[in-house]
Amino acid sequence: MLTARDIMTPSAQCIRENDSLKQAAQMMRDLDVGALPICGEDNRLKGMLTDRDIAVLAVAEGRNPETVNAGEFGKEKPVTIGADDSIDNAIATMKEYKVRRLPVIDGKDLVGMVAQADIARHISDDKVGDLVELISN
Repeated sequence: MLTARDIMTPSAQCIRENDSLKQAAQMMRDLDVGALPICGEDNRLKGMLTDRDIAVLAVAEGRNPETVNAGEFGKEKPVTIGADDSIDNAIATMKEYKVRRLPVIDGKDLVGMVAQADIARHISDDKVGDLVELISN
C-alpha cells in the first residue's frame, strides 16, 4: 500500500506568516507552484496560501501585495494528511474538502506536500477522472 510519504514532494517550502504577498508570489514563481504552506515563527503549519488568494482576495480588492502579510490568509485550520496515511485516505480527504493539495504532517512537522498530480501518477485512469471531477465541483 502506497502512503502519502511515498508519493509526496518532500521538503515543502513555507512562506512565513510575516512575509509579504509579493514575497509569496515570487516564491511561487521560483518554485513553479500554485500554493504554499504558511508557517509561523515556531515552524508550525498555520495555513495555506494559494495564487488565487493573492490575485482574487488581495490584488483584485486593491490591497498592496508588498504590505499585506501571508499570515492574513489561511486562518482556517489547514486540511492535512499524515505521512503514513494511504493514497485512498488522501483521495478521500481531497474529495471531502475539495482541495487539490495536502500538506503532509509527520507528528507536528511538515514533511512534504501531496498534490492531485502526485496521486494521479499512482492510481488508475478511471480513479483519476473521478478525483478530478469530485474536487472540481
